[in-house]
Amino acid sequence: MTSTGSMDSVGSVGSDGADRYTVISADCHAGADLLDYRPYLEKRYHDEFDAWAATYVNPYEDLVADTADKNWNSERRIAELEEDGIVAEVVFPNTIPPFFPSGSLMAPAPTAEEFQRCWAGLRAHNRWLADFCAAAPGRRAGVFQILLNDVQEAVQEVRWAVEAGLRGGLLLPGTPPGSGLPELYSSTYDPIWAVCAELGVPVNHHAGSASPPLGDEPAARAVYMVETTWFSHRALWHLIFGGAFRRHPDLRLVLTEQGSGWIPGVLDMLDYYHGRLVAAATKTSTASTASTAESKFGAGLATSMGKGPSEVWRDNCFVGASFMRPHEVPLRERIGIEKIMWGSDYPHDEGTYPYSREGLRFAYARVPRDEVAAMVGGNAARVYGFDLDTLDPIAAKVGPTVTEIAEPLAEPPEGATSPVFARGASVRVW
Repeated sequence: MTSTGSMDSVGSVGSDGADRYTVISADCHAGADLLDYRPYLEKRYHDEFDAWAATYVNPYEDLVADTADKNWNSERRIAELEEDGIVAEVVFPNTIPPFFPSGSLMAPAPTAEEFQRCWAGLRAHNRWLADFCAAAPGRRAGVFQILLNDVQEAVQEVRWAVEAGLRGGLLLPGTPPGSGLPELYSSTYDPIWAVCAELGVPVNHHAGSASPPLGDEPAARAVYMVETTWFSHRALWHLIFGGAFRRHPDLRLVLTEQGSGWIPGVLDMLDYYHGRLVAAATKTSTASTASTAESKFGAGLATSMGKGPSEVWRDNCFVGASFMRPHEVPLRERIGIEKIMWGSDYPHDEGTYPYSREGLRFAYARVPRDEVAAMVGGNAARVYGFDLDTLDPIAAKVGPTVTEIAEPLAEPPEGATSPVFARGASVRVW
């Protein structure tokens, strides 16, 4: 079986004769323990790193707990993922890289004074990640990090990452209000889109990285939960309206851990505005009437962005839907079954481990097995270049059976902490 991600195969056949799914988690997280980044850091930063690390206090309980080594213990990860029915993973960052106040995924853009140290810290993570992925050949697609403060440095890092075998693609930081960075629709970033399109590097945008700082009051935390996915979704319409996909038709965008139920409604909304603005601009250009406000907003849009939003989604975009929820599953055809990639979010407590089989049952029971096979593994194999000929024999031993996943889950497992099992969830407006 190849990594085409077609929907005509189940996955593998176990020694017991049962059809099994080849499950690839498109959303996992890993990173080194703080001091273990030192060998990967340029030597000129070692003394500065030693002084910084000596006083740094990790703010995350899960990264100082006895279970923190899930982030870097390669053998433990493989064992726990296999126990959970998963044979391969796309690896996003999780721990604290050198010189960062917090996890880099959610850290604000560095100031000009901070940039060099933070960039050195992220490059140390990328080099650690290359070794971490090499420790499990064919089973990890590492997502490398960049900063948007220096586009040429980012382009060089993309080329290095491809040569280093990091197949998970680029992690695109957000540009939240107040970041001081150009917005993602800016042509400033064209060299990044160009090199990613040239080398077939997926551009991943993960939830949490685009929200502005809100503080730590109870209201602020609640507002963050309500708004954070919306801020992450902005990358989609910024790149569409900015024309990135017109100029770089081979560019691929993956939106991860942002849910999936919002996609049909947002695409309808984007199509509406696109059509309305383009029509107003076209009408004004062909008539001798005074231009309207909408015609001014739409001036040049059709030429600069090319295809409409739904067409761009169809041709260029994917969703790392993580633990897809039951109420989202009926929307799968409108989203595009070939676009959806399931993820366990290991090792986070909101992830499905150790109940991923139950999570899959809860979401995908009674869904045709070729569709399930695509969403839980085939699509990720195609997007991230996993070799199913390598993974299928492993899945034949540890993968969940087709019969098992087809059985509806009556009750969530006791002790499960993932929101996939939450009752009464509904499709979000974003």
